[in-house]
Amino acid sequence: MKIKIRYFGMLTEVTGCEEEIIDFPEVVISELLEMLFIKYPKLKDKKFQVAQNNELVPFKTKISSKEIVLLPPFSGG
Repeated sequence: MKIKIRYFGMLTEVTGCEEEIIDFPEVVISELLEMLFIKYPKLKDKKFQVAQNNELVPFKTKISSKEIVLLPPFSGG
């Protein structure tokens, strides 16, 4: 399955891109993240959340969308 991964904030600096499309045969977000950690080792040291279908989801969630978004921590006030 081809999945678009979008990166925001400091995650674009770590990966060197705002988005990419990868071919990924697995079904759980944590497996996708493990593959990204191999491709971008510094990503493993960063805190971020994952969104799918415009909703934040746990890493053990099954992939049900063609787009996954990695979001850095937000600060508000």
